[in-house]
Order: sequence, then structure tokens, then C-alpha cells
Amino acid sequence: MAVIPSALSPVSETIDGIIPESYILGIQETLIRSGMYVKASDLITLGLLTGIALSILGFILSSLLGVFPLIGAIVGLIAPSAFIGAWIFFMMERRVDAIEQSTPDFLRQVSSLLRAGVGLETALEDVAKHGGGPLNDELKRAVIEIKIGSTFDEAILSMGGRLKSKNLDRTFRMILEGRRTGGSLSDVIETVAEDLRAVLALKRERKANVMMSVMFLIIAAIIAAPFALGMAMTYSGFIESLGKPNPMASAAVTAAGGYIIIHSIIASLLIGIIMYGSARKGVKFAFLLVPAAYAVFYIVQKFAMAFMAL
Repeated sequence: MAVIPSALSPVSETIDGIIPESYILGIQETLIRSGMYVKASDLITLGLLTGIALSILGFILSSLLGVFPLIGAIVGLIAPSAFIGAWIFFMMERRVDAIEQSTPDFLRQVSSLLRAGVGLETALEDVAKHGGGPLNDELKRAVIEIKIGSTFDEAILSMGGRLKSKNLDRTFRMILEGRRTGGSLSDVIETVAEDLRAVLALKRERKANVMMSVMFLIIAAIIAAPFALGMAMTYSGFIESLGKPNPMASAAVTAAGGYIIIHSIIASLLIGIIMYGSARKGVKFAFLLVPAAYAVFYIVQKFAMAFMAL
């Protein structure tokens, strides 16, 4: 299915010629990893054109609302790319999680086939043919790589590398090590499947246990801090309207907005550490928390000032 109309194909082809091929291939690999089977240059074109349109709209709206127009233009320009990036990151995490959850069942199927006397490569191909879901897409790709010249070890390890999953990479390495050392490979795979199932169960339990802390950080980031600072700025503006000007009022609003953005980013990184043990994985939450927090801050200022003016 096409991402952009055929009339915009020349723009996509131009982008293909401008951006280095290595970057295009990297983006394309990321899209495939997230389960989005679209052309990378088409998606870039969509983000670029949407950003330009929103930049113009943001400039006009900022001018009408009395906000510095350049801010609206910059926000409009980067918003589509940020949203697309966050969506790709979310889809990638969701797809990897789905693959991890289905891997123990896949391993049990392979183990059963091995006990029936089927070879490991044949068992892998047979399971890939008769299944569905994201794991089977990766298995089919691994089978194709083996057929065009890659070794079995290389194809399996590259699957774990593409998905950026430590659990899957560890699982596949244990299977390959068991294959090299000899013995009953079906028993090794069965043991690895049970081990992975236990690891995933602990991972789900950990997420459930930290949800209260995550909710606290989200509430603090998008409700408590923006509301408190918004009311403080409103009170300062109200005092100024009574004839007691404050030369620091405008600077205070800018500082409060900057604090809210920084606070939301830090909260996002903390959420990543709590949920995944990695601050990098919390970056995706910043794309949601920062706009939401700043929107609450802005709305509180406007509505509270209008209420005080009554």
C-alpha cells in the first residue's frame, strides 16, 4: 500500500538521490524491524511535507495567539518527524515483545520436530511455513538468508541482532552452543524454552510492580508541575494587572516553560529506567509527556487568567 500519492513520487525519488544510501538502508531496516513494510523515502517525504504544512499553520496560529511565531513554526516543522519516530519506536518495542512472547512456543515446536527425527534447519523452515505473526516473518527471512548463502548460525544470530533483544540473542546463542557441543539438542531447546518463559514471566511481574511509580511520574510531569507553575504565572500576571508591574514576569514564564520541558524529559528517562532498566528506552515517552505537559501549562494560564478577569 502506497504511503504517499503517486503525484509526490518525484519528491520521494529526489530524496532517494540526496540522502546517502547507507542512511536510507538504515532507516529501511528500522522500518522492517518495527513491522512497517513501507519505503523509507516515502515516509521521509510524508514527514517533510507534513512538517512544512504544519510549520506554516503553527506560524499563523502563534501570531494570532500572541506567541513568538518562530516557536510555532519550529514546533510544527519537527512535530510530524517526532511523532513518526515515536510511533516507529513504539511499534518496534511492541513487535519485539510479541516475538519474545511467542518464542517459547516456537522452541517447543522445534523440539518436537527434532524428536521426530527432523533436522534443525528443516524444522526451522517447517515452523516458518505453517505459522503466522511477527516471529514467523523473521523466521522466513532467516530461512531465505540460509538459502542464499548464509550459514545457519549467522542467520539465527542476525535475527537476534536485528530485533535488538537481549533475551532472544541469549536464547539463540544458547541453542547454537548446545548444537556445537553435541548431545540431545531437543532437550537443550526444551530447557531454553522453559528458561525464556520464566524470564518473560519475571519481566511481566516487574512491570506490574513498578506501574504505581510510573503513574506517579506521569501525573507529576503532565498535571502537578504544569498546573502549579501555570497558576503561579497566572497569579503574577493578575498582580501585574492591578498596577504592580513585575519586570521579571515575562522571563519567569519562559523559565517556567523551560523547567516543564526539562522536568518532563527527566521523568521520561526515569520511566525508562524503572520499566526497562534503560534510560534510552524512556526517550519515547518524552515525545508524549513534553507536549502534554506544556499544553496543560498553557491552558491553565489562559483559562485561569480569563477566570480572574471576570
